[in-house]
Amino acid sequence: MTNALAVAEKARRTSHQRPLGPLGWASILLAILLAAPIIVVVGHVFIPSQGTWSHLAQTVLPEYVGTTLIVMAGVAIGVNAIGIFSAWFVVWFRFPGRDFLEWALILPLAMPAYVMAYAYTDFLQFAGPVQSELRALAGWKAREYWFPEVRSTWGAIAMFSFVLYPYVYLIARSAFLEQSMSLIEAGRQMGRGVWGTFLSVGLPLARPAIAAGTSLALMETLADFGTVSYFAVNTFTAGIYRAWYSMGDQVAAAQLAALLLGFVALLVFLERWNRGRARYDNVASQPMNRPHVLRGWRGWLVVVLCIVPPVIGFLLPVGILAQVVWTETEPLLTSRFYRLIGNSLFLAGVTAVIAVALAAVFAYSARVVKRQEVSLANRIAGLGYAVPGAVIAVGILVPVTRLDNLIAGWAEAQFGVKLGLLLTGSIAALLYAYLVRFLAVALQTVEAGLAKVRPSMEDAARVLGLTPAQTLARVHVPILRGTLLTAGLMVFVDVMKELPATFAMRPFNFDTLAVQAYNMAKDERLPEAAAASLVIVAVGLVPLLVLSRAIGRTRSGRRVEY
Repeated sequence: MTNALAVAEKARRTSHQRPLGPLGWASILLAILLAAPIIVVVGHVFIPSQGTWSHLAQTVLPEYVGTTLIVMAGVAIGVNAIGIFSAWFVVWFRFPGRDFLEWALILPLAMPAYVMAYAYTDFLQFAGPVQSELRALAGWKAREYWFPEVRSTWGAIAMFSFVLYPYVYLIARSAFLEQSMSLIEAGRQMGRGVWGTFLSVGLPLARPAIAAGTSLALMETLADFGTVSYFAVNTFTAGIYRAWYSMGDQVAAAQLAALLLGFVALLVFLERWNRGRARYDNVASQPMNRPHVLRGWRGWLVVVLCIVPPVIGFLLPVGILAQVVWTETEPLLTSRFYRLIGNSLFLAGVTAVIAVALAAVFAYSARVVKRQEVSLANRIAGLGYAVPGAVIAVGILVPVTRLDNLIAGWAEAQFGVKLGLLLTGSIAALLYAYLVRFLAVALQTVEAGLAKVRPSMEDAARVLGLTPAQTLARVHVPILRGTLLTAGLMVFVDVMKELPATFAMRPFNFDTLAVQAYNMAKDERLPEAAAASLVIVAVGLVPLLVLSRAIGRTRSGRRVEY
């Protein structure tokens, strides 16, 4: 037995010399398939359009660029202002309701930005309850007072900021918790107060983590279609759909998508550059686990500051939508509504199962087949989450539409049969788009879980004569059952909320809850939009319950009077 284990250990040490094998080749081929839409979009940069591109460049392209940059800058400021200070408050201080607010601050993650936009448009518009009550109290009439317009660029920035700040909050909170208490105390002993210590010690140490959270929030901002379209904000995403549907120019839409992809690539580069230049070694072993106790008005001020983000980003819009549904006299739970729920659950469920299976193949092949080709394939598969759904939709629809036209032309020429479009607008194409977009979510989760499994498990399986595929199916899958379920759940929720790719690629007469919410809100039929939106939000709450348990396990303990 000892000799067998020694042989297995030697084989493991020299595994980088092994051939790719079935798992390695599967990873490479799947990575090429997942990268194909991005390659298509980039390739269209060099294809001349039908004159639409020059028209766009002379008219609306500068507006697209300028508006996108303004929205990104505004969202970056907003998510950092809310996320950093919320994380600082719950880690550095103890105040009334802190344990509740610590996890309540993540609730806006369950609220898609476009759903929040629908709710606040009804709440803050001229005929809404806020302005109506304001006019009744002040005796004003129309045009006798000024009220901020929610359907504007600044309104979109506010929606994104209050929905996406948890990306910064969660990462900044983890960074603050991991900081050494001795460094914090050293700053205090140098005569710096709480603010001084935070600005000179705590914030600089957390800067790489904050940059990562900000880049995630900005990627979600660039990927959004529902909010900017509903608010008539001319960003790149809205321009892509306008070029595709209104102008009918696929090449111009692909070229706009390539520019949007350039924005995403620039974000990724800046985040990696920032993280690469800022390296900090925590030389002390004592983590930040002694929050200061705030008493009196200071404590209640922090309570108010921490409770405002989840109220604006989750509780208030949910209340608005629930009130709209409750007061509606027409029946909302029709057979069509149940079909929408079924369509959404079907797409999300199938995508989650396939994504978890593919993620297991990618993660395990990188673990077993230690080759640069397989590692590169994993990195390519993990890029999809950074690519907006509109870009993926264009990258799939352009070649698929042309393939459909070729097949239809050939069938009509050879057999006199008109086939129509077989692949365009099919469930298979839509599932493909989902996998390109969200496989990275499952892959990161599975890789993290697989890293906790000891390599000796492969050694034992090899001694027993199992192949790598058999080891994955019979050994690792049972061990990683909880990790795989978590990965599937995260993909499931993301697909339920996805609007851009679904809106562009759904089959005819096959709507989902996200599409229903967008179409009904666009037609000013808010009760139907609210009903669909509430179901999406309810599903999004499920992974937050899992996340809240993880937050509870990392709460700080001992107190320091302040």
